[in-house]
Amino acid sequence: MQAVFAKLLYEMEKGHDTVLVTVTRASGSTPRGAGAMMLVGPGGREVGTIGGGGVEMRAEEQALRLLSRKASAEQAFQLHEGGAEDTGMRCGGEITVLFSFVSAQDAQWHAVAAGAMRCFEAGSTAWVVQRAGGGASLLGPQGVLLAGAPCPDAEALSQGGGGRIGGFFSLRLAVGERAVIFGAGHIAQALVPLLRSVGFRPVVFDDRPALAVPERFAAAEKVVLGDYGRIADALPLTEEDYIVVMTNAHTHDLQVEQQVLRERRRYVGVIGSRKKTAAVNARLREMGVSEERIASVHTPVGVAIRAVTPAEIAVSIAAEMILERALSREGETGAGSVAQ
Repeated sequence: MQAVFAKLLYEMEKGHDTVLVTVTRASGSTPRGAGAMMLVGPGGREVGTIGGGGVEMRAEEQALRLLSRKASAEQAFQLHEGGAEDTGMRCGGEITVLFSFVSAQDAQWHAVAAGAMRCFEAGSTAWVVQRAGGGASLLGPQGVLLAGAPCPDAEALSQGGGGRIGGFFSLRLAVGERAVIFGAGHIAQALVPLLRSVGFRPVVFDDRPALAVPERFAAAEKVVLGDYGRIADALPLTEEDYIVVMTNAHTHDLQVEQQVLRERRRYVGVIGSRKKTAAVNARLREMGVSEERIASVHTPVGVAIRAVTPAEIAVSIAAEMILERALSREGETGAGSVAQ
């Protein structure tokens, strides 16, 4: 998604008109869900995808027609055999696509695209709202207008992953979920660049000065040297965080879990054997941590792929986090994961 808005802003500043193509509804089996985007210029698709194959080809052709007419439109495409909008694909579903014509001289769209890029850079939560007839807005939490034109139902449009209200479609910017990794060992070194490559914003926390240094984690958003017993002093946590616990000692793992599980988190994964997990869980119960919170922890962390090396373990952890993120996004949108 960031690449789409970066390209949109670049083309506008070069004086080139474009069409932003966005999937607003998806039902049945489809290659991409609501929120998938691509940008089409005079030469065809510039960046992004709505699923490839026949549906993308048909959408690109429609975008080029609208670009020549300087018009916006909305259209449904069938991904099954038969019907006027048959794309030749046999997934069995149907998607609705919004085609937003963006003039290079449109100050409203320029402000929205520039504002979106600032949000990506800062990791700030925001929603882009497109109108079926053209135009856009950028909303912050509680519907605060950040750029573009005011829109009705702004507060409702700026919730969860976004959604459709009347002729308005909102989509939360995929600024990247923060992944806090406790423990700066070999697995963390393999995991950080992997998580960054799939859209997470990795933060590494450790109490060892020799390991908690930015030079060892070039892909990390931040490297924090702190006390495992007083995490909030160095790094306040949020309910939106994805957390991986793999310190160099069971006592440190227990310290971290006891603090992390005070509140709900998007994801908590803890490395370790089942024997170690049982012992830590018993201590957590003694500390007053609820069974619900204990049961929410993914431990042993990662997908069971018989991983052995740090790189393999990192792959298994990243895979589990990708799955949990997708499930979370589906819960927010109610219709498939939102594409990045």
